[in-house]
Amino acid sequence: MSKKDYYEILGIGREAGAEEIKTSYRKLAMKYHPDRNPGDKAAEDSFKEATEAYEVLSDETKRDRYNRYGHDGLRGGQDFHQYSNVNDIFSIFGDLFGGAGGFGDIFGGGQRRGPNSMGEQGAELHVRLPLALEDIATGTEKTINIRLWLSCTDCNGKGAASGSGVAQCPACQGSGEIRQVSRSVFGQFVNIAPCANCSGSGQIIKEPCKTCNGEGRIKGESTISVKIPAGVNTGNYIPLRGKGNAGRRGGPTGDIMVIIEEQEHKYFIREEDDVIFDLHVSIPEATLGASIDVPTLWGATTVTLDAGTQPGTMIRLREKGIKHLNSIGKGDQHVRVNVYVPKSLSSKEKLILKELADSPNLSADRDEAWKETQQNEKKSGDDKGFFNRVKEVFS
Repeated sequence: MSKKDYYEILGIGREAGAEEIKTSYRKLAMKYHPDRNPGDKAAEDSFKEATEAYEVLSDETKRDRYNRYGHDGLRGGQDFHQYSNVNDIFSIFGDLFGGAGGFGDIFGGGQRRGPNSMGEQGAELHVRLPLALEDIATGTEKTINIRLWLSCTDCNGKGAASGSGVAQCPACQGSGEIRQVSRSVFGQFVNIAPCANCSGSGQIIKEPCKTCNGEGRIKGESTISVKIPAGVNTGNYIPLRGKGNAGRRGGPTGDIMVIIEEQEHKYFIREEDDVIFDLHVSIPEATLGASIDVPTLWGATTVTLDAGTQPGTMIRLREKGIKHLNSIGKGDQHVRVNVYVPKSLSSKEKLILKELADSPNLSADRDEAWKETQQNEKKSGDDKGFFNRVKEVFS
């Protein structure tokens, strides 16, 4: 990963829009392309560097991470590429340059399919991966079994039977295209379409492989391993390049997109990287105080309730939440106190509560409680009061 500032590499300001980023990258890619600078290692490095900068700044999520944390914000993410070969760049960003004027047309490179190229790239495969909050908090590695297209071992993925080869397509004479000329009152029109007989390759197989019927691939199963960084969320995805469906007739293997789905937790509510736990305590525990064990994503811990703890009190457990994605530190856990009021009591319990109800400290002083509520609202900056806010809602 380059340590240079990505905005400086592309020669743009930090407020640059998507189109400016794309235009700047396109110019640099044309300037430093290895085919224009044969044997120039510095030009090739600049080409890879510009592509690295474009990949980050053209993605809103990565750009926001980079703006906030710099290069440290991109560490550990499997959705970031490091290019060891310029062909990796062609396969990922070739469509950025379109057809005419693209890498393949100007330099003769790229991964685009044309005449005399039998193979078709395997389709991208999407896999949804449900994750428990505990796995998301710490990061994990999962093994997934999937059904996909596998390269045929009998014909080495080429689709031709052993000892057989390919021949020029008689329908298009090897061009891979069929041209149809039509005339109208507006003049002559030429319609060019891929040859249906050879699927645009310009070649046909003399004797198809019996195992795969000339496809070069068969349906099968595969087991893949994927590393999940801590802090991911529903909708995040991790690309596994070249791990997906085998291409048709020797074409390149497609990618797998592992899409994260966070499962609902039995105890915790997630708020970004913080979690909330609802602790239910009895009236005596809230009144007298108590030490109670509570679960966290990192194991059980003990919280202490002061005497007279009120319902709704929040107790903060620092760094007991979820690890930040591609960054140091963790969120917090907030323990929300709820006082449990029993719905059914024995005769003895009712008698005890009736005796307590008349004691000075336990009898309900509604005026004092109302004053305390108003004071708390003023301390929190809300001097409108609850009923005034209700009036505003209905008016």
